[in-house]
Amino acid sequence: MGAKMNIKDEVTDKYSLRGRVYSKIRADILEGRYKNNDELRELAIGEELGVSRTPVREAFRQLELEGLIRIVPNKGAYVTGITAKDVKDIYMIRSKLEGLAARWAVDNITNEQMEEMEENIYLSEFHGAKGHSDQIAELDNRFHEILYEACNSKLLENQLREYHEYVQRVRRKTLSENHRSLASTNEHRKIMEAIKSGDKDLAEETATNHIKNAYSNIVANGLKESYPEE
Repeated sequence: MGAKMNIKDEVTDKYSLRGRVYSKIRADILEGRYKNNDELRELAIGEELGVSRTPVREAFRQLELEGLIRIVPNKGAYVTGITAKDVKDIYMIRSKLEGLAARWAVDNITNEQMEEMEENIYLSEFHGAKGHSDQIAELDNRFHEILYEACNSKLLENQLREYHEYVQRVRRKTLSENHRSLASTNEHRKIMEAIKSGDKDLAEETATNHIKNAYSNIVANGLKESYPEE
């Protein structure tokens, strides 16, 4: 088992405590620490995280609503996780939403956000040429965060962040391949240039195609090896 969470006092606000437990279990599922059909044991997880079984049980209910686990009465909680079809669905939905974010960013991006986006692409090109995969992954994440912030819609930003989190594991794997990281950075530059020029249609098109290209690369590099079909 991994290191315990820093949850020392169960007098802490109940929702906050449940939220931390939920976030930790959710991250473990999405990172692949737990596999499909693995049983999640309340007592073992509670001991690992240093909490009682109550916030663990509450987190299980939230995870079930999200579709990441299933609770079988009188038996236990089992991981359902993310399937290859889920990944495809996420990327197709993301392609539409990121296109919308880029379109809205044309009217809403600030000078500071544009400057950070330009710097992000410069650094991505630098680290891409050096083959620094960890830095590339961090910069890629930040580029999308800037885009989400620039669309100036909390609802759209929150939805995109959630979808982004779902596929972190497979994204890191594909971005570690130099040819994809270079192509991804080039696509980011095209999105940025379209936003900077004020071309809403082109911004939406380039952002949409960027996500579709990312998915095509994932499929070409063994999607089903990382995620089960069902």
